[in-house]
Amino acid sequence: MRKTNNRSNLDSPAVLRRPCDMRDIDAWAKEEASILEPVAHKDVVGLVLGSIDDFIRWPSRAVLLWEGATRNVKYHSYPDTIADIARRSGVSLDRRTNGPAIASFRIAGGERPKRFGSRNGWSVHHLYSGKFPYIDRPQTLHAAYDSCHATQSAGLVAVHPVADQMCDEYPFFAWYLRAKAFMKFGYYPDDVFSPSAHDRYGFVDVSCDILFSEAVEREENAFVQDWTPPSSFVTAASPPPQDEAGSLA
Repeated sequence: MRKTNNRSNLDSPAVLRRPCDMRDIDAWAKEEASILEPVAHKDVVGLVLGSIDDFIRWPSRAVLLWEGATRNVKYHSYPDTIADIARRSGVSLDRRTNGPAIASFRIAGGERPKRFGSRNGWSVHHLYSGKFPYIDRPQTLHAAYDSCHATQSAGLVAVHPVADQMCDEYPFFAWYLRAKAFMKFGYYPDDVFSPSAHDRYGFVDVSCDILFSEAVEREENAFVQDWTPPSSFVTAASPPPQDEAGSLA
């Protein structure tokens, strides 16, 4: 586990009551939520869990956009390789600290619906946020500060503001989404969901596209030549909503 540069606001008195049940993760999450009080809170959480696709958007594939990028940089200078991928994908690049993760999510086919009370799109959230370690674990990955995970689309979702707050409030909801990421992409950087050890990128028996790496020189930008944007992209003439700083957890 790599150390994070920022542990602020990550401690919590709340913990998981039971290990994730991968046989029926939806029923497991609802059972975890059953102890919430007052009843109105439990009802709201249950509504979100029962209509999860109305509150969460996933990418369509696992992509590590930029191995080497982290949230430690205030303003990013994008390599030409990534700028070309973004241009051909119709994705606008934001140089601010959150920009590379948002770009990875969208280049991997993720949708960011517009908010009702803001001109921004839904926030893009790191599922492994450094908060809520698994049962009997001292810590969990803080992906935003890890160069092998900060721009990993399999660990990113766009979240409605209500669900965004739930990710930070309820450990079972955070682990519900982490379990979903494993089921969709085979991504489990905390070594929780499979007896087999993951590789340095958080996968086992599956792989993700690495579009740019600061550690490896790639001849003739081979990954760019092989990269085909998912069909779900908006065109370059219809850019995604612009973000304000701090819109990504």
